[in-house]
Amino acid sequence: MYLISKIEDTVRIPPSRFEEPLKDVAVETINETYVGKIDKKLGLMVTVKEIVDIGVGKVIMGDGAAYHDVVFTALFFKPELHEIVEGEVIEITEFGAFVRFGPMDGLVHVSQVTDDYINYDGKRGALIGKESKKTLEEGNKVRARVVALSLKGKSSKETKIGLTMRQPGLGRFEWIEKEKRKKKK
Repeated sequence: MYLISKIEDTVRIPPSRFEEPLKDVAVETINETYVGKIDKKLGLMVTVKEIVDIGVGKVIMGDGAAYHDVVFTALFFKPELHEIVEGEVIEITEFGAFVRFGPMDGLVHVSQVTDDYINYDGKRGALIGKESKKTLEEGNKVRARVVALSLKGKSSKETKIGLTMRQPGLGRFEWIEKEKRKKKK
């Protein structure tokens, strides 16, 4: 889920950037510092939306930079437990499929792909259902549910998100459409 939050912080503006528009430099500096970082309550910071207020700069002895108190709004992405997400399979391994949804990745373990027994085809880079013959490959679009969530660490690389596709209405989009057509008949 995406959310917008108001944040207060102090931004350091180096002397070499004093001639540039203050808001532009502040946005760039905040983005360089925080984008891709995780806050446990807010989630992953995606970008600064706007600068609401910039205070008067203060110079600290021994440092020629100006320090400004800033109030800004930022866009965050925070997956919630049991949330349904749509994404793209970015990698297939023998233990499951990695799915990118929004700016984060989650893992659908082989036991959570379908109710069928799953075989891994290394040459093809696919997970294949033994009886149903359903296949899952890189680039497939899927719908999944978040079943495990750990936003520990400071970046999205350190998060662990477990997904399932074993419930009705979940899975590869082609599987979902096939089930809908089957029910109509």
